[in-house]
Amino acid sequence: MPVSVSASAPDSPVLIVGLGNPGPQYAGTRHNAGVLVIEELLDRATPVPAQLSAHKRTNTEVAELAAGRLLPARRVVLARTRGYMNVSGVPVKALADYFGVPAGDIYVVYDELDLDLGAVKLRPGGGDHGHNGLRSVSKSLGTREYNKLAVGIGRPPGRMAPADYVLKPFSRREAEELPIVAADAADELLRAAGSV
Repeated sequence: MPVSVSASAPDSPVLIVGLGNPGPQYAGTRHNAGVLVIEELLDRATPVPAQLSAHKRTNTEVAELAAGRLLPARRVVLARTRGYMNVSGVPVKALADYFGVPAGDIYVVYDELDLDLGAVKLRPGGGDHGHNGLRSVSKSLGTREYNKLAVGIGRPPGRMAPADYVLKPFSRREAEELPIVAADAADELLRAAGSV
């Protein structure tokens, strides 16, 4: 059954999911840009930073934050999937069902080749732009009407295949910019989620 596409449900939390691949071999790679943004949001939780913990019913790691810890008037669930990027949809759907979150309150953060490093772009609804993680999420939710936050990682150099590029770590120069990129992405998410 598709997730409800209502724009907002004030009694349910806002769900923010960072897409990526599991395991230490993928930490710090471009494909895990969405996870870096989740880490930034965890650090912003008040009065103390939050931590993810295993949520076995959805095969994810989550942090449930009461209203006031990240958004003034809304509860927030921060999550990352524990499976691979290409099968992100099943756990995102499981989270939406478990917490009763309509599509309009789901924010999926992912890496975007077609944006320069440092650029962030929020799109309510729309297609998957060839991103396998988003394609999986849209298929599992039964709708494209959720929010997508693209975090730019830039195009691969020369003739490097995009599939190889996204699995490589950020360069040292790029890594120095990541805290600013993650902060900008977190600002954009909180601004959008706090306005509904």
